[in-house]
Formats: sequence, C-alpha cells, structure tokens
Amino acid sequence: MEMKHNIKKLGYFLLCIFVLLILYLSYLVLQQGEELATHPQNRRMAAREAGIIRGTIFDRKGVVLAETKWLGERGKRVYLTENHVSPFAHVVGYVSEKYGSAGLEASFSKELLGLTDADALENLLDKIFNRTPRGHDLVLTLDASLQRTAWQALNGRRGAVVALDPKTGAVLAMVSSPAFDSNAIDQAGVWSRLNRDEENAPLLNRSTQGAYPPGSAFKIVTGSGILARQTARPADTIQCPGYVVVDGNRIADNRAHGKVDFIKALALSCNTYFAREGLKLGWDGLVHTFNQFGLNQSPALGIPVRPGTLAVKERRNRSQLAESSFGQGDTLISPLHMALACSAIANNGVIMKPFLVKEVCKPDGKAVRVTESSIWLTATSPEVAALVKEGMIAAVNWGTASPAAIRGVDVAGKTGTAETKTDRQPNSLPHAWFVGFAPANDPKVVVAVVVEKSGSGSRVAAPIAREVMAAALFRR
Repeated sequence: MEMKHNIKKLGYFLLCIFVLLILYLSYLVLQQGEELATHPQNRRMAAREAGIIRGTIFDRKGVVLAETKWLGERGKRVYLTENHVSPFAHVVGYVSEKYGSAGLEASFSKELLGLTDADALENLLDKIFNRTPRGHDLVLTLDASLQRTAWQALNGRRGAVVALDPKTGAVLAMVSSPAFDSNAIDQAGVWSRLNRDEENAPLLNRSTQGAYPPGSAFKIVTGSGILARQTARPADTIQCPGYVVVDGNRIADNRAHGKVDFIKALALSCNTYFAREGLKLGWDGLVHTFNQFGLNQSPALGIPVRPGTLAVKERRNRSQLAESSFGQGDTLISPLHMALACSAIANNGVIMKPFLVKEVCKPDGKAVRVTESSIWLTATSPEVAALVKEGMIAAVNWGTASPAAIRGVDVAGKTGTAETKTDRQPNSLPHAWFVGFAPANDPKVVVAVVVEKSGSGSRVAAPIAREVMAAALFRR
C-alpha cells in the first residue's frame, strides 16, 4: 500500500515537471523566440546567413557603408574605412562568424537577410526556383561626408560627436572615438586586443553609451526648469561673488561675474546663478525637468542607448542639488541625450524621435519601409525655449561659446567644462563639452560634442562643433 502511494507521488511529481517543461518551452517559443532567433550569437542564424546575400547599407546620399562581396563560394562583409579604421564602426557595427554581430548589423539582421515575416513568399519562391536569396538594403540618415568631418575634427582624441536634424529627428552624424576596423574583427588577436584596451575602450559607443558629467552644457535643462516653474524671472538678478556656500560647503565658480540675470548667467556660464536657482527649483523640480527632456529614457534607436542618471535618493542633499544644477555632482548623460535636449530648445520645446534608418529597400530600390518623423516628447514650452535660445545666442555672440561662431550665420550654443578630478586622479583635466544649433532662428543642425579630459569646452569642443555645423550647412 505504501509502495502504491509512493509511486502515485512520483507520478504526480513527474507530471508537474512535465507541465512546467511545457510551460517553459511555450514561454521560450512565444515570448523569447523572436529575440533568440535574431540574437547576434545564434549560430543557426549564422549558418543560414551563409547562403544569403546580405543587404547593402548606404548613407543618406547612396554612399556604400557596408556590402557583401563574394570570394569564390563565400560572401565577405566589407565595410567603408579610413586609414584602416571605420568612422561608422559603432553605428553600422559588424558581422563576425566568431563574435556574432553588433550595431545596426545586429538589430536589422532579419531585414538585411530578408527573413522577416513579409519575406516568407519570396523566400519560398527562391527555394522553388533555386535562386540565391538576397536581403534588403538599409538607407541610413547618416551623411558620410559629415561623419568624416566629425571624425577628423576629433583627431584621434577620446570623445564623441552627435549631429541631428531637430525638425525631423534624423541623425546626421554619430561618431565615437577611438573606433576600430570592422573588417578586421576576425583577424588573429584583434578581438582580444580591442577588449583588453580598457583605457581607450574602442568597442564602446561613446555617443550613446558614454556616461559623462555634462558640466555647464546642462544649464540649458536646468534653465528650462527654472523658467517653467518660475522660481526666477528672466530679468531677476543676483550678485555673483565667484562662489556659493551651500550647507557650509563653498562651491567655486569659474570667476566672479558680478550682477547677472538669466541671459547673462547662461552666456557667461555662471555656476553661482544656477546653483542658487537650482536650490529653489528643488530636487522634485530638477527630476521633473530631467524626465521631461527624456534624459532618463532610452529612445528606440536600433543601437543600445544608456539612459541618463541623477544622484540616487540617498545622496540627494542640498550640496548635491546645487552641483547637479550646473551639470556636476553625480549627473551622468550621453552625448546623444544632450543633443536631444538641445534639439528641444532648437525646435520650440519639442523633441522629435531620433532615428538612424531612413528606409528599408528591396535590391531594386523599392522601399518596403520608410521611417516617418514623429514627436517623441514635449520638453518645455515655446516661450521657455525661446528664452534659453536667447541665452545660447548671447553665449556665442559675446560669451563663453564664441569659438563656435560661424561667419554669416547666427549660432546658438552652450559650452561645458565638466570636472573629473578624483582622489585617485587629482590632476585630471575636465571633459570639454559643447551643445548648439544653427542657424539659430531656423535650425538645420544640432550638434553635441564631448572630448574626454581635454580642457575647457570653449577651447576644445566649440571649434569641433563649429566645423561640423559649418559642414552640415554649406555642403548640402
């Protein structure tokens, strides 16, 4: 009797295990199936790809950025490079038999291989007629010429440049330096060397995943919150003695600015003004503004994007608030997010959804999918955006951003010099930042630049932005 009871319990146990296995497999198929099938490390996908001509990736003007060339019976992916380094490496990515894929090559793999649900009939006909399958092409929003300009302007320094059209959200340039040669990923020793280089981190896309204190470039965000919540009126003035004391902590400014109002404080980058007004704004107001500008979000761009972060709740005291208000403290933001925040000022308070892929096309050029511009967020009001823009124009005309001036063009800009000193690196130079747009009253391009540990934003980042903005305006 006892044996029957034990057998019965064992049967129930096995039945439960069997049911759990069915549920788990169902979950994998229904919920995770798509992700696992298209995962860059999926060897079945790699084996299937061997018999397909992978689609070509073009820039916005038809320049080939990646294509498949056939060597005998095998296809080899070939990427556009410059002196054995690709300025497009972090965006376009790579396809490797050993290491999978990355960038748009990974996220648009099914389209490039022609393996979407819409391609099922075409793939069946290819089998019936014994034709070699060919995937779809991608037409990107990137401008290869502008990408090269930004790459050359960085001149090998660690940093990033993002340029976009504020009216559409199209990303015109996205450069991360240093980069790598996408054609050499599978060569002996290359992968391990790239991964071992922790100081330069060439595989890191600094444009979207770099986490930097934004310094005074962040004042366009804080300033928007101050004006929107009316903690200060634009004409209200304070006296800047060159420092501010918060809870006994003396926070130094770049100099004594004397009597300043909002426009002058933004143009001359007065930390004292933004620290004092940021304290009035409060943590609730700063966090709300941060979120309104989408700095805490990751837009669906097709490549990984790190959301920006403020200090965790345990560290949100008044000193941290004062420093965070002018882009220091624990604030960390990517260049893409700063470009999007700047585009809100350029576009009357509205941030358009950023995108990198303009069209997915058949080999004959017929578009099967076109990305339409759409609003992502409303960050602030047109009135507030206009006031911040006025301060940014003043910054270029007679303030800290004057090295970004372009002859014959009104430019709006804001520099940032973000301190990076730590106990371990007390002599570390600051990150150089610039965000801006041109022409100021009819913006065609927004640019964000960061150069790691290189000095002041005015001296280092603003001239790079000037080159990129001028190229975007005059080489169309």
